[in-house]
Amino acid sequence: MPTQNTRRNFLLHAPVALGAIALALDTSRLLAESATTIPSSALLEPGFVNAQLQRSHAAPWKILQVGFHSMFDQKHIRGAIYAGPASQPDGLALLRQTVSSWPRTQAILLYCGCCPWTHCPNIAPAWDQLQSMHFSAVKVLRIENNFGADWAAKGYPVA
Repeated sequence: MPTQNTRRNFLLHAPVALGAIALALDTSRLLAESATTIPSSALLEPGFVNAQLQRSHAAPWKILQVGFHSMFDQKHIRGAIYAGPASQPDGLALLRQTVSSWPRTQAILLYCGCCPWTHCPNIAPAWDQLQSMHFSAVKVLRIENNFGADWAAKGYPVA
């Protein structure tokens, strides 16, 4: 039979253990939504995208910035549409609203660039959302470090 001290220790340590379990579950959810889960066949490098934009007066994709508005306001790919931070419910709602009337075969290029690729909170949720809406021609700009270093500093077109 448990002693009073055993019960007290359990009551003192159970919340810490439960918190650790909750954190582990939340971390696994975040990892599941990591940019690294996007298939490599959907990824495009900045140099390739820039070359495509330079070849044609019209972009071959509708370009959606799915990062934070302050970043879009500072600089964004010329012709990009702000579609909200996909890591937040309001951002996903704006993304859905933005693309709702588009044909499901519309060529789309997603990008964020808020932080290093492996830590981006916005790309994977945006990708997942468009996949769940059955868009068939979605590509993702793989920005290794951030938009400033991997796009703007290279002299690629910004607005």
